[in-house]
Amino acid sequence: MSQSLINTKVKPFSATAFHNGDFVELTEQDLLGKWSVVFFYPADFTFICPTELGDMADHYAKLQEMGVEVYAVSTDKHFTHKAWHDTSDTINKIKFPMIGDPTAAISRNFGVLVEEDGVALRGTFVANPEGEIKIAEIHDLGIGRSAQELLRKIQAAQYVATHDGEVCPAAWTPGEETLAPSLDLVGKI
Repeated sequence: MSQSLINTKVKPFSATAFHNGDFVELTEQDLLGKWSVVFFYPADFTFICPTELGDMADHYAKLQEMGVEVYAVSTDKHFTHKAWHDTSDTINKIKFPMIGDPTAAISRNFGVLVEEDGVALRGTFVANPEGEIKIAEIHDLGIGRSAQELLRKIQAAQYVATHDGEVCPAAWTPGEETLAPSLDLVGKI
């Protein structure tokens, strides 16, 4: 990824997802009006991917309470997502849309496609209700992610979005003190 996606709009896409037993059509417009997590993973029927998706499923209710929708994306087809959902107890817990990206257009848009393998790196992107990317994190294929840590980062992004002039320091959690950047703080932290 040569240029940061931070503060850019999610690029246009059109895709089919498996969601709650149905195939649904989604576009970037579906991400507007709420906070969104676009959660790329390499492939269905693999090893680390179900641990990450299961972890996300376990935190999904809390994310929903926070006004966040999750969109899992791999370069598999939506039919494969259904088959995986139907055969895996872990994946069966998923209530969020699983987007098929067989042309890899969405993966390319987010800069996570491994061209020679046709799979996405483990990319996590959080967009605000206006569709602007506020968090971008990309892991190598062998490094799993934590939904709990993502939840904390989203809480910080939501706080900053609603508290003009305040920023969240490292490891900040709701209820802790924030900072108001000023000349007086330079060299004192």
